[in-house]
Amino acid sequence: MAINALGQNAATASSTTVNPKSVLGKDDFLKLLLLELKYQDPTSPMDSEKILSQTSQLATLESTENTNKSLTALAASLASSMQYSTLAAIGKIADTGSNAVVFEEGKSSDFELYFPKDVNNGSVKVMDLNGTTIKTIPLEAMSAGVHPYSWNGKDDSGNTVKAGTYYVESAYTDTAGLNRTSRVGTYPIESVRFDNGKASVKMGSNYVPFESIKEIVGG
Repeated sequence: MAINALGQNAATASSTTVNPKSVLGKDDFLKLLLLELKYQDPTSPMDSEKILSQTSQLATLESTENTNKSLTALAASLASSMQYSTLAAIGKIADTGSNAVVFEEGKSSDFELYFPKDVNNGSVKVMDLNGTTIKTIPLEAMSAGVHPYSWNGKDDSGNTVKAGTYYVESAYTDTAGLNRTSRVGTYPIESVRFDNGKASVKMGSNYVPFESIKEIVGG
């Protein structure tokens, strides 16, 4: 016979289970109250104030359960509504609020720019923290859309800059002769992906958390 560390019969100890319904619900409460009334001593009936108190507790318990159910249903409804609103953002222009890129020594800094109109000519500017342009990349005629770029970390003089954060924007002229601007961090939302209830949107070639978007405007 196996004896556990507490000196109990192992078979007996393992057969002991915890009451899965250790918390009374409103139905249990009502049954206990009815049983108490059923088996009360006729010569000494229950105090009416006690009955009213227990009835009041039952009403409070039921109200709390109904409130919890309503809140759960509301939370589910809001989550579903948020998902639908995210889907409605497809095709619109989103801005992450930052045009920063990071340059690491020995690596190229890759980024993308979105041009809503066909480009006739223009340039891409890489700026330091003070807003000073350190590198100018000329733009040639090209179609509208998202275009990739790679910066090797060299300034206009051919010197490699320090590793750190830089900022990228573009000024260009479209085929209609209108002056326009673009910047890293502003792209159309192409699709939405849900993962464990959280939404990510495809901007350019990357998926970013929906909550990281600062502004959405019409496409």
